[in-house]
Amino acid sequence: MTRFPKSAIAAALALAAVACQDPVDKAAKARIFSPEDPPKVVASAAEKLPPEDVADNPRVARRILSMDAAEVTERLGPHAYKATVSYEWAGAPGTTTPVKLTETRTFRAGPGGVSGDFHGVLENNRDQGLEVMRVGGKVYARNRYGTFRQRLRDRGMAERSRAELTGAIRDVDALFRGRILLAPQGTVTYEGRTAWRYSVDLGPEGDTGTTPAVLPALLEPKGGRDETTRRRLAFFEHRTPKSLSGEVLVDASTSVVLKVRLDGRIAVPANDAGGAAELRMVLESALSEIGQDPKLQPPENFLPDADKPQGIADALDRFGIPRNKPEGAGSSGAAGAPADEPGDDEGN
Repeated sequence: MTRFPKSAIAAALALAAVACQDPVDKAAKARIFSPEDPPKVVASAAEKLPPEDVADNPRVARRILSMDAAEVTERLGPHAYKATVSYEWAGAPGTTTPVKLTETRTFRAGPGGVSGDFHGVLENNRDQGLEVMRVGGKVYARNRYGTFRQRLRDRGMAERSRAELTGAIRDVDALFRGRILLAPQGTVTYEGRTAWRYSVDLGPEGDTGTTPAVLPALLEPKGGRDETTRRRLAFFEHRTPKSLSGEVLVDASTSVVLKVRLDGRIAVPANDAGGAAELRMVLESALSEIGQDPKLQPPENFLPDADKPQGIADALDRFGIPRNKPEGAGSSGAAGAPADEPGDDEGN
């Protein structure tokens, strides 16, 4: 058997050592073994947003006004939030009296930042609403008078609900086409914290500090748009902000909006979808209990997550329609029995 000379073995080892020093390999190893990047919201919360620049810098103003609950919790810690939003339509098509709707939004954030516990409730004066909570990483939800159900499959549902419940000022700013104009009025003390106080006025059209999204053209249905859709699109396309006033308090140390009071009007001219109308919006919101752990607990009674809505499944049973079984499922057990509930690691 032929033996390799010692010089050949030494050369091979030298080549291997040189290969390990290849910059491409080193960069790949650095990526593979590097720690995982933090969530985007954590990086956003670390950005310095000087509240004193709000009046002069549209980008800073939009960042502060559009800050969602996840970033607020990262910056501020546990807190409570309450907002009341009222809508009043005057001159709405087919009506002789104003149409009014009042929403109440309450939200409690526990410690843990973006991944922490929270509890949110949305109610209105028409007896509608929803309730969502996340405790210990488990999500529960219900409508206003329903029973809580654990939600294992709705990925991102809790985060979307959290953002919508606490996004009242962001919604108002969007409806008024980003024209909230803030003028500094000095500092005040709120909840024991120093806050910048700004008066609100309707600003001119122009640079709002955001990049407008380019959306594809809407697809037209074969039978044309229904009346409700035409009115809704006409409002968003032709709405014209007419007035806006109020006050905004911004925390000096975290740049979080602490308190808001807004009162504005939007006009819609007569168009093919209907006659002229005017919308008045009033928003009052405030943060409280800053730094206090609400010690949230899961609901005492809740339904387990379901493979399918039981209303549909029960209707199939009533009409004698067999339920589909997954391939390989056994024939034991009662006919039509629901599948076993998934564990915490399934479908979540």
